[in-house]
Amino acid sequence: MQNNWYLLGLPRVFELLESNESGLTEKEAILRQKKYGLNKLPESKPDSILIIFLRQFKSPLIYILMLAAFVVFAIGEIADGFIIFAVLILNAIVGSVQEGRAQNTLLALKKYSQTQATVLRDGKEVVIADKDVVPGDIILLREGEKVPADARVILSNNLRVDEAALSGESIPANKISETITREYLPIGDQKNMLFRGANIVFGNGSAVVVATGLNTVMGKIAKEIASIETEIPLKKNIRYLSRVIIFVVVFLNLVLFAEGLISGKGAKEMFTTLVSLSVSIIPEGLPVVITLILATGVWRMSKRNALVKRLQAVESLGQAEIIAVDKTGTITKNQMVVQKIFVDNKFFDIGGIGYEPKGIVSVEGGQIEPMNHPELIFAAKNAAMCVNAKIFFLEKENKWTAVGDPTEAALSALAQKLGFHKNILDKESPIVTDFPFDYHLKYRACLRKIDNKNFLIAMGAPENILKICDKIWRNGKKYKFSEQEKIKITGVFEKMSEEGLRVVVLAIDDQPKKNILPENIKEIIFVSFFGMKDTLRPEVNQAMKQALKAGARVVMITGDHKITAKAIAKEAGIYKPGDEIITGEELEKMSDKDLAERVKNASIFARVSPEHKIRIIKAFKDNKKIIAMTGDGVNDAPSLVSADLGVAMGQIGTEVAKDASDIVLLDDNFGSIVSAIEEGRSIYKTIKKVILYLFSTSLGEVLTIAGALFWGTHFPFCQFRLFG
Repeated sequence: MQNNWYLLGLPRVFELLESNESGLTEKEAILRQKKYGLNKLPESKPDSILIIFLRQFKSPLIYILMLAAFVVFAIGEIADGFIIFAVLILNAIVGSVQEGRAQNTLLALKKYSQTQATVLRDGKEVVIADKDVVPGDIILLREGEKVPADARVILSNNLRVDEAALSGESIPANKISETITREYLPIGDQKNMLFRGANIVFGNGSAVVVATGLNTVMGKIAKEIASIETEIPLKKNIRYLSRVIIFVVVFLNLVLFAEGLISGKGAKEMFTTLVSLSVSIIPEGLPVVITLILATGVWRMSKRNALVKRLQAVESLGQAEIIAVDKTGTITKNQMVVQKIFVDNKFFDIGGIGYEPKGIVSVEGGQIEPMNHPELIFAAKNAAMCVNAKIFFLEKENKWTAVGDPTEAALSALAQKLGFHKNILDKESPIVTDFPFDYHLKYRACLRKIDNKNFLIAMGAPENILKICDKIWRNGKKYKFSEQEKIKITGVFEKMSEEGLRVVVLAIDDQPKKNILPENIKEIIFVSFFGMKDTLRPEVNQAMKQALKAGARVVMITGDHKITAKAIAKEAGIYKPGDEIITGEELEKMSDKDLAERVKNASIFARVSPEHKIRIIKAFKDNKKIIAMTGDGVNDAPSLVSADLGVAMGQIGTEVAKDASDIVLLDDNFGSIVSAIEEGRSIYKTIKKVILYLFSTSLGEVLTIAGALFWGTHFPFCQFRLFG
C-alpha cells in the first residue's frame, strides 16, 4: 500500500485501489476483507493471575536468592531454606495483588463501543460495523461521527475534523479534496486525508478508504509500540546491584578461602563456612522490603487518583529528572475559551475556565459590569447569532462540554457568560440564510431578520475579512475604514496573535444586498476581534512550582505551532527567557548527537510528530537523564513506551495511551504527577536506607570472619545461621 496518498490525484487513487465513486460491490468487499483482514487493531488479552505471579520472579536478585536457597538446603539448613522461599513467595503475592488490581481498574476504565460506518456498496448507502470497512470502500462522513479508517477525501462540504489524538493540535483541521504537491508533510498538514479515530466536528463529505487495521496510522503506531523496548530504572538498578553482589561474594570467597588455607584451616571447613557466609551476605529480605515499601507508596498514590500499573514505576518517579508533557489535554483542557475582546478601540479581558459559562469581565485589571458597555454587548450578541455550536452540562460527569466546532463553542460560552441564550436569540432574530465556514474564503456568515430588516453577520480569519471591510463600527455608528485605521487594526491583530491567541474577526452589514452569496460579500463593517485560547488546567501553575521544588525540569512537546506553544508554555511557567524552542522541521535536520546537545537548554518542542517525540526522549536519555512522559492521545503512545516512565490521562486519554503507560491519572489532574514525584522521592530515599542497613549487617559478618582468619583464632560462631 502507498504511504503518500495525499500527493496523488483522485483518478490515480481510484486506479490503485481498483475502486470508483460508486463504491465496491458486496462480493468484492468480502474478497478484500479476506485479503486485508478486519478493520481493527489486535487486542492483547489480560494476563492471568498465574502469569502475573510468575512475572514477579523475573529479577536477577530473585535468581540469586533462589540459588542461595538451594545451597542452604544442600548444606542441611532446611529451616533457613524454607524461610528464603517463603520470603520470595510473599514478595510475589504482594506484587501480584497490586498488578492484578491495577489491571482490573484499567479494564473498568475502558469503554468498549463498536462504532458504525456509512459506506457505498453496490451503489447504495449501507451502514456497517467499522470493522467491516475495507480498502476501496467509499465512506460517507457526517458531523458527530468517527472516521473508521484512513481515507483520501473525495468531497468536502466545509468538513472539519478533530485530529488532536493523532496530531496533537487542539484546533480542528479543515479538509479539502484537492491534491497536495508538497512532500514529507506531517499528519496535521495532510489536509486531503482523514485518519482512523478522528472526529467529524463540522460539515460533511465523502472519502475513499486507503488503509485499514494495522495499515492505518493508528495501526502503525500500535506496531511501533510493540517493537519498542524500554526498562524502568529500578529494574536496571536491581540488575546492577545483583552483579555487584555476585562480584563481591565471589571475590570475598576467593580471598578468604586462600587466607584460610594459608592460616592452616581445612578446605572442607573453609568451604562450609564461606557458603554460609555467602548466603548471609545476600540480602534475602531486600525484595520483600522493597515490594512492601512500593506497595505502601502505591496505596498512598491511589488516594490521589494515580493508578500504578507496575510497582517499580513508583520508585522511578522518585528519580525522574525530566517531565515531558503533551500540551493538548495535559497542560490545557482541550477547550477553546474567549480571553480577550477588542471592540470600539477597547480591550475587554474575559475570565473563566473551559466551556463553563462563568467568568468575570475586566478592563485594564478592573472588574466591570458588562451591561454597562453596549459595545461589548453588541459584539458578543452578534457573534452568538453567527455560530451553531452548543454547550451543555453533563451531570453524570459534572462538567461542561460542547457539540460542534470548538471555536464556535467558545463564542457560545461567551454569550452565556454575558447573559445571552442562543435559542432565545434565534426566536427574536430568525435566521434567513446560513453560510457554513468556507475553507477557501476562511469565514462563515449568516443572514438574519432583525426589526424586519435583513442583517448580515460574518466571522472568520482576520487576514481575509479585513480585506473586504470598508467601514468600521464605533460608538454605535459606522465610519469610513481608512488605510491608516486598517494598519492600526492589523497591528492589534498581530499583537493578539503574539500573545498566543487565536483571533477571529466579527464584521456586519446592516444593509445587505438581496440574494447575497458568501463569495460576493464585500464592503462590510469591521466590529471586533475575539482572541481565544485553549485554556490551562487550573492546577498547572501550582504543579509547576512544586515540580521545580522537587528538582524536576518540565518540558513541553506539542504538535501545535511555535507561537502558540510558546505562549502556552510561558503562561504555564515552563518557558523562561533564554530557553530554546526546537521545531519538528529543525529536528529533522539534526543528527542524534546535535539533538542531545540542543535539548539541554530546550523547554519547548513544537510542531513535532510521534517519531520526533521518540527521538527527543532518546536525546534526554543520551544525556543520562531519567525522563517521565505524559500524554493522552494515540500519537503519545510510542513516546509513553519509550520514556523511563509513561503517565497517561485516565478520563480523556485514549485506550492506546492508557495501555502504553506505567501510571494512569484517574482524575486527569496534572498536579497528581508532581505529588507522585514527591512520593517517589521519599520511596527512593527509604529504599537506599534499607539497602545500606542490610549490607552494613553483612559487612559486620564478613569483617568478623576475616578478622578471625587474620589473627589465626577459631571462628567466633560454631555454626553460621542465616536467621537468629
